[in-house]
Amino acid sequence: MNIAFYAPMKPPDAAIPSGERLIARLFLQALAKAGHQVELASRLRSFDKHGSARRQQRLAGLGQKLAGRLLRRWLGQPPASRPRLWFTYHLYHKAPDWIGPIVADALGIPYVVAEASFAPKQQGGKWAAGHDAVAAALARADLVLSLNDDDRACLLPCVQSPERVQSFPPFLDAAPYQAARQARESLRARLAARHGLNQSAPWLLAAAMMREGDKLASYLLLAASLSRLQSRDWQLLIAGDGPAAPEIRRAFAPLGRRVISLGQCDADEMAGLYAAADLLVWPAIREAIGMSLLEAQSAGLPVVAGRSGAVPQIIADGETGLVAAYGDEADFARRTEALLADPERRIRMGQAAMGRVQQHHDLPAAARRLGAALERLNP
Repeated sequence: MNIAFYAPMKPPDAAIPSGERLIARLFLQALAKAGHQVELASRLRSFDKHGSARRQQRLAGLGQKLAGRLLRRWLGQPPASRPRLWFTYHLYHKAPDWIGPIVADALGIPYVVAEASFAPKQQGGKWAAGHDAVAAALARADLVLSLNDDDRACLLPCVQSPERVQSFPPFLDAAPYQAARQARESLRARLAARHGLNQSAPWLLAAAMMREGDKLASYLLLAASLSRLQSRDWQLLIAGDGPAAPEIRRAFAPLGRRVISLGQCDADEMAGLYAAADLLVWPAIREAIGMSLLEAQSAGLPVVAGRSGAVPQIIADGETGLVAAYGDEADFARRTEALLADPERRIRMGQAAMGRVQQHHDLPAAARRLGAALERLNP
């Protein structure tokens, strides 16, 4: 069927890479793989970072105008050429959907949301307009696909019936990471030669943008945790860059030459890093999903991560990695040390991780699941 797709936080063709852009693109791939024809309905960014009532009002007005423009175009086409479903990726009070509900109502088509969060505490606050718009969109939604089970309790009161909120496991295209794993030894040798790494020591990997807020907090906790493990033999590769890079470098400076900063790496480089490393380490402070955790496991890399958001859904604790207590520096260090000391366990976990991703989180499985869910709405 024809589907109108919209990502109010960041369009899927945005220039700057991010997890937001990645997941939007993955949903486009999954919809296409399920046999649908998808049109990017709008590139309007409805994001309001600072909570400006004036900005929210302006964005709402723009959304209404764009909805009207879309409707004039589509209503001028034969019914078979119009969208039969509206699909919005990522909805929350700072980035509401000002377009989709208007269009869905006018065309009489299902309105679907993937990845939504609702914060009752924002009612009447700086993002009051965005908060109310999300509440209205969720009340209109025929289906809400929840990638993070932590969001469910706040979503249920907003929808018309509980069955409209369905869990949907985070997913990715595992093929590039699995292919990289087959070249692990050559990739490892190349990295060792380029960066002077010791191949006999375990390689830890951290991969995230270096920005203020939660990412910075995760990096700082990681540095503090690893400082407890200096008696162990390990090296840390850090893939990422951003405005918080100077502060992050200062935090890791006491660990000396065992920390190697690689800067920002593209997708191909990341696949090789996951395949070559021995353990991904990420405290995941306020992490909603954590796509790097899935990417790592797709390449056979076990993970130590903090318990936050969808992390327990992505990591099978004790099977594909270890989940540390949220924000607990000492517990994170203990769990990292346990896997540093047990290479055979790391290998078993990495193998289990690849199998679990393929079964539950790979793109073909997601496309089948998504196709079935939408078919029930629009047979």
